[in-house]
Amino acid sequence: MLRLAVLPLALLALGASDPEQQPGKPDAQPVADDLVSSLQLGDLENRLTVSVQLNAAGPFRFVIDTGAERSVVSRELASHLGLVAGRRIPMTTMTESSMVNTVIVPSLTIPAVGERKAIEAPAMEARHLGAAGLLGLDTLEGRRVTIDFDAGTMAVRPARARTERSDPNEIVVRAKSALGQLIVTDASYYGAKIRVVIDTGAQVSMGNSALLERVRRHRKNVQSITLTSVTGGQITVDYGFVEGVRLGEVEFSAMPIAFSDVLPFKRFGLMDKPALLLGMDALRSFRRVDIDFANREVRLLVPRDSVARPLSTGSIIGGGGLDAGVRSLPMH
Repeated sequence: MLRLAVLPLALLALGASDPEQQPGKPDAQPVADDLVSSLQLGDLENRLTVSVQLNAAGPFRFVIDTGAERSVVSRELASHLGLVAGRRIPMTTMTESSMVNTVIVPSLTIPAVGERKAIEAPAMEARHLGAAGLLGLDTLEGRRVTIDFDAGTMAVRPARARTERSDPNEIVVRAKSALGQLIVTDASYYGAKIRVVIDTGAQVSMGNSALLERVRRHRKNVQSITLTSVTGGQITVDYGFVEGVRLGEVEFSAMPIAFSDVLPFKRFGLMDKPALLLGMDALRSFRRVDIDFANREVRLLVPRDSVARPLSTGSIIGGGGLDAGVRSLPMH
């Protein structure tokens, strides 16, 4: 088993970055100045994005959100492309459940995957999305999402036949499907079973009250922070570093988790069971993450040095920051 320490992402930081690297900015197509500046406001945490085309225009930068049932388009991009308004539909976010306006996307194309037609997409402000839009489960069904942190890239690919792991540093974790989402059941907290949802759209990992109740038996010092959802809604949560979370053969030695009974837990039927929405802060502990919806499995490539020494040596491999690095336990 491997033991990893996780560093938190900056929360609610409003930092500016190179305009040529903005995730909401189209790669090749000129756009109105007001659209570009609005999309740049959304670059809160340098989110990893993929290129998509809408109605043969673009490409535009979208975030892959494995925690969202629907794909989302920024209002600014919808206006720029002249997308026709759709129905008002109910939408559940981390902070609220509300009726939202949609737009009709006649065609959405993802390279290497293909085209989806007639998508009814909620329209949100770009500054909350952090990109031109989000790719949700409606466009990921039967596909494979690959996040390569070494290369700093994110991609959607066709599913492949299930295979055994080919790299000794690769961990394969099985999952079950619920509402198109993958829920990992091979997970625990200090030996007690928990459910884990891989949520690439969340910058912060979220735990429910049932998990917090167990955590308080081991750890008392949590603090309050404020999080903002894609709709701009805010929520105050408990936040702290948690040891003892295990995912397959990987154990996290210091995972930052925000605790609140956010609505996705209710949506997935996980309100009364200890559960965790595993966000990008924890996923960045790995070199690569493969989420295969067709085969219902998650493949995690851990750092090369993580199996170099047993934990009993007391060595910390890597370093920098608060309790950073990767500690290793004997594999079993």
